[in-house]
Amino acid sequence: MNKRQSRLFAVVSTALAAVAFLGMTVDSHRQFDALTNAKNITPAVAHGKDVWHKYNCVNCHTLFGEGAYYAPDLTKIAQHRGEAYLHAYMQDPSKFYDETRHRRLMPKQNLAENEITDLIAFLDWVSKVDNQGWPPRPILVTGASIPGTDLTTEQQATKAEQGGSQPPGARPVGSGQDPIALGQSLFRSVAPACAACHSVAPGVNMAGPSLAGVATRAQQHIGTPDYKGQAKDAAGYIRESIEHPSAYVVPGAMYSANGQSFMPATYAKELNSEQIDQLVAYLATLK
Repeated sequence: MNKRQSRLFAVVSTALAAVAFLGMTVDSHRQFDALTNAKNITPAVAHGKDVWHKYNCVNCHTLFGEGAYYAPDLTKIAQHRGEAYLHAYMQDPSKFYDETRHRRLMPKQNLAENEITDLIAFLDWVSKVDNQGWPPRPILVTGASIPGTDLTTEQQATKAEQGGSQPPGARPVGSGQDPIALGQSLFRSVAPACAACHSVAPGVNMAGPSLAGVATRAQQHIGTPDYKGQAKDAAGYIRESIEHPSAYVVPGAMYSANGQSFMPATYAKELNSEQIDQLVAYLATLK
């Protein structure tokens, strides 16, 4: 190839690359409104974004992977935690995490009620943006360690996914159709994953209580005078807790406020009956 041909090749290649870049840019802008649910950007969402910037949330957290990395990414936090949890958490984070145990603590920002409500609306809008499946799995908001190991609960979950040791109380997932094994797999993989809020190790409380011994506790709760749910046995109680988390709130527990459980009440719609049966089968083995 002589100099003239080389020059022509460079010019044509640059022109083609520029056309492709412009075409992709135009196509991206064409889809932005649909991908970001622009029609759902209400005044509350817009004000929530202003609250996000006002209190410099980005100095610790990330959205869509952009921001600081001191604290967890909050892209899907509205789906993972739910409105009730987020509202109570923003009012006073110290009620949920201990600085000496979890090594870090979100400062109390003294947000006004309307700021909390609108910030949650903004985070809910963010969680519904079509970001092609990112982040790939829930980010665990905890620094607690599973007793007997030097791994955090997030590291344990990752190790289990890679074929390593299982968390205490867990059963290996086989290739058959064992409902217990399938339930354990759902526990780690359903979106939002149960394992993002619950540990199965004794004493390891995260955003939700440890589920170690949940079957035994379920049977005990049914027998108490203050139980007002519809369950007749431990399996029924566990199913009720999944489908209707606020049907019975354990008195004095830190995982509820004003009689409403912090657990999202969306699983009855997001999971089919067979999947819930599998989750119940697995959790019923944790005695």
